[in-house]
Amino acid sequence: MESVAPSDGLGVVHLFCKRGPGSDAAAVVAAVKSAEEADAQVIPVAILGHKAELGFMALCRDLWVLRQLQTDLTSAGLEVVDSYVSLTEISEYAAGVPDEMRQMRLYPELPPEGKPAWCFYPMSKRRNPGQNWFTLPFEERKELMYGHGKSGRAFKGRILQVITGSTGLDDYEWGVTLFGEYPDDLKEVVYTMRFDEASSEYAEFGPFYTGLVGTVAEIVAETGV
Repeated sequence: MESVAPSDGLGVVHLFCKRGPGSDAAAVVAAVKSAEEADAQVIPVAILGHKAELGFMALCRDLWVLRQLQTDLTSAGLEVVDSYVSLTEISEYAAGVPDEMRQMRLYPELPPEGKPAWCFYPMSKRRNPGQNWFTLPFEERKELMYGHGKSGRAFKGRILQVITGSTGLDDYEWGVTLFGEYPDDLKEVVYTMRFDEASSEYAEFGPFYTGLVGTVAEIVAETGV
């Protein structure tokens, strides 16, 4: 198929799976390896809790590669029970960031070393009467987001945050993926940032998925695929 790619940045898909009756560990490993050979980054995760058993965060320029990964994983006997589609992006509030930071946001290299604790959640901004983010003037929104980002920067070195845009692509407006050295760091950063006005007044959160990052061989072994 002819490549379908964003004009800037990467396509991103989060796939949350459960084992099917005929799940094949070798085929799951082969599916991930095939996507990586097609220039995708694939982060396998062992999911904690009942929502899923294993997850895959995949990033690639070509969305067909991401679609093929999904096809191959289901052909390997996994059932996709939830998913999220987004794109890496530069926020309108960060348009003037240095080029190095711009490249890190558009083309992140994942997973980060030494940060096996992982979580993902989608979020949107509220549109309630009297509490509508999108009716605020741009400069006010920018100031609120600057304060929100300042809280996040206090966790530099402890947390790597990957924010991807999903307006028009999925049910929420952003996907947030966090990598940490310790699971309590994930808890602390989300708790801390919820007190910022940009979050406390205007944020709506979707379901959270929490897990442990490993190689695909480790994840299929630990989840019993």
